[in-house]
Amino acid sequence: MPPRAPRQKRRSPPSNPRLEVAAPQNELTISGCIIELAQLRHTPAGVPVLNFRIAHASEQIEAGLPRKVECELQAVSLGQAAILLRGAKPGDGVRLTGFLAAKSAQSKQPVLHVEQIDFLEGMNHGV
Repeated sequence: MPPRAPRQKRRSPPSNPRLEVAAPQNELTISGCIIELAQLRHTPAGVPVLNFRIAHASEQIEAGLPRKVECELQAVSLGQAAILLRGAKPGDGVRLTGFLAAKSAQSKQPVLHVEQIDFLEGMNHGV
């Protein structure tokens, strides 16, 4: 696998002694079931890519009250993560960790770029 190009750093805002500004954070961990899985493809550079969707359902506490939460999220995995996922099928439970990015320059819809995959319920998928 070719080395990953380093991410460009954003310029920090000017220092304000009264306000401590934390570095931007963008990490998401979510569990759910795979509901859609595209065919494995490769970039022009030969990097494996796999697009998929997951469905998440849970109960969260918001303002001190329980709330049912359900959503679907587009995701993409590259490299070894894509190869690992190609053995999955719709209905498989996963815990995904990665970062959110816009789908494209034209669409600002969020897509989870998966960096770590854990299969739930004892599935090993070749690991």
